[in-house]
Amino acid sequence: MKKNAVWLLLAITPLVLAACLLVGAADFTIQDGLTPLLRAILLLRASRVAAGFVVGAALACAGTVLQALLRNPLAEPYVLGVSGGSALGAALAIFFGAAGVFILPASAFVAGVLALLIVYLLAHQGGAPSLYALLLSGVIISSICSSLLMLIIALAPVEGLHSITWWLLGNLQVTSLPLLAVSATLVLAAFGGLWLMARELNALTLGREMAHHLGVRTGLVVTMGLALATLMTAAAVALAGLIGFVGLIVPHAMRALLGPDHRRLIPASALAGGLFLTLADTLARALIAPIEIPVGVITALMGGPFFLVLLRRRRHGEWSE
Repeated sequence: MKKNAVWLLLAITPLVLAACLLVGAADFTIQDGLTPLLRAILLLRASRVAAGFVVGAALACAGTVLQALLRNPLAEPYVLGVSGGSALGAALAIFFGAAGVFILPASAFVAGVLALLIVYLLAHQGGAPSLYALLLSGVIISSICSSLLMLIIALAPVEGLHSITWWLLGNLQVTSLPLLAVSATLVLAAFGGLWLMARELNALTLGREMAHHLGVRTGLVVTMGLALATLMTAAAVALAGLIGFVGLIVPHAMRALLGPDHRRLIPASALAGGLFLTLADTLARALIAPIEIPVGVITALMGGPFFLVLLRRRRHGEWSE
């Protein structure tokens, strides 16, 4: 079952994505014919489905890797402040009129790396950062980034206000196909790098000292893993804004299904994350159509209780440090 799960996910992915194309405020059937209006609707939905899959895959894969590197079951880009930092970097790029298809992800990446570095330094107490120190540091940095985002919104001209507010809510409506292509390329490249590191990630889950005795260059692997996970997050945030908890829910579900082997866990999390966010976005735009709910609201409503359950289990000692 574990060996076939990834292939099963791969097989159902095109079917699920195709089904999502047919759901929305505008109802139509195949008998309607491929009119110009229908082609326009399908193009908009196809770009949105593609963005949902790319962003979901990026966030889920980043969450999987962060949990392995930090040996922390609650680690994920949103909780650790990486998403908030990336959103702040992207918002600054928009504010200063430098929101190009390459500058936007680059700004998000630099700010995301700085946010993660600050969180790690705040949580570091002479040894490995503790679970609660990381969570508290992540909350602090996220709050600071949110406050700075509010300041940018207050100072932004009216014409740029909507674009920056978009980052806070999370939205998969694609405004630039070149940006979608660049983000997808960055996510695919980072995914390839992380998949090649799967054996080293398996060793790191045993502890850095044990991994070192197994021949793993732990410093290099941790640095590369954090950089690639942050790159994935930055590409996702540059494309869709702040969307939380995908990197928490999906890795735990896949780990429960497939076990801890990252050779299967990384591709399974990427596929499942893409499907999860695409389905969540389909629900967001169909639930009270024609009004659309930001997909970030849907994932937060699902992820918040899930996070509390995991934290409760952790407090009752079901996980080790």
